[in-house]
Amino acid sequence: MPLQFIGIDPNTGDGESPTVWVNEEKNELVLQGWKADEELAAECASFEVPGHAVGIPGHEAVVRIPARMTQMIREACDALDERAHLA
Repeated sequence: MPLQFIGIDPNTGDGESPTVWVNEEKNELVLQGWKADEELAAECASFEVPGHAVGIPGHEAVVRIPARMTQMIREACDALDERAHLA
């Protein structure tokens, strides 16, 4: 899987490494973040979105990314947009 590294949390320490990549082959964002605690996951799972089942499917997860990483996420989105325009 050809991953393009975008960035890692600048405040990262031992055992803390939220990271942003772009999967160039699948044209996807790949995010590593902190696992949501049960309370946050339950809150997210309770949202009702038209056309979708309530809950979080077993193959998905809720992760937390610090706000200080928004620029990295924007950069990753821009990289995906660039690839889409080249295709």
